Amino acid sequence: MLPFVVQRVLTAIPTLAIVTVMVFGIQRSLPGDPAVILAGEEQDPQVIAFIREKYRLDEPVPVQYVAWLGQLARGDLGVSMRTGEPVTSLILTKLPVTVQLSLLSILVAILVAIPAGVIAATRKNTGWDVAGTVVALSGLSIPNFWLGIMLILFVSVQLGWLPASGYVPFFEDPVDNLRRMIMPAIVLGTGLAAVLMRQMRSSMLEVLSQDFVRTATAKGASGWTTIVRHAMRNALIPVVTILGLQLGTLLSGAVLTEQVFTIPGFGKLIVDAVFNRDYAVVQGVVLFTATAYIVINLAVDVLYALLDPRISGGRA
Repeated sequence: MLPFVVQRVLTAIPTLAIVTVMVFGIQRSLPGDPAVILAGEEQDPQVIAFIREKYRLDEPVPVQYVAWLGQLARGDLGVSMRTGEPVTSLILTKLPVTVQLSLLSILVAILVAIPAGVIAATRKNTGWDVAGTVVALSGLSIPNFWLGIMLILFVSVQLGWLPASGYVPFFEDPVDNLRRMIMPAIVLGTGLAAVLMRQMRSSMLEVLSQDFVRTATAKGASGWTTIVRHAMRNALIPVVTILGLQLGTLLSGAVLTEQVFTIPGFGKLIVDAVFNRDYAVVQGVVLFTATAYIVINLAVDVLYALLDPRISGGRA
């Protein structure tokens, strides 16, 4: 297992290096001068020159890139050109919000998709299967922002069960925090559950048709024992892949959902930074997101090896 993990880590290093080059280079090619934006309406030439010198915008792009890599080597992501706040502090402030929303969304998706996918596969071509397919297609078709607005109108405005928007830190008031995060988690989890349910159904159908499942049944194993102990373990491998990719996407920020429910997560942070040409914030957030993707993919690879030891060169 250890050589397998080391190999994956070594593969991830050049990927992260390419990400740094792309995010730095592409951002510098965007139209608009951040110094002019920061200078305000008057756009005093002396102020603009001072800003360019302060943030090294007057230097060649390769020189800026090398200087940025030097900062990264010291663990310094720079400071926001807009607020002067360290980028690391901004990320650490928004990170708990986005992580909680992502994990709650994943939990909602798993609780809905896995049982629904298994039932649809084991009850193929029955009413259960048709109902699961209809629900899954509906979840894929409904836009997140529309579902969020409808939940606010029905659950918050008409029934008054949950707050319509806003965010309260978990350790400040756990109950109020969960009450405000339930609807956003349902909105994000619904679309993900639809994808997972279809994948789980497809994987289960493929696994249930294989010889080892029929052998287990022939040896006297009960139907649900065969499904849980033999079929689900193999069917979960492609589902784990989707979960890993979707978790990385959620960590990068669910922009529309965060805007609808006024949640101060990564989505709002990155959108504001792009509009303001706040280079340091954009670079820091994208770099963190890319690192999160790499770590999550590594975790997915390890889960692969645990679900099927043959992947890492072990024995089944």
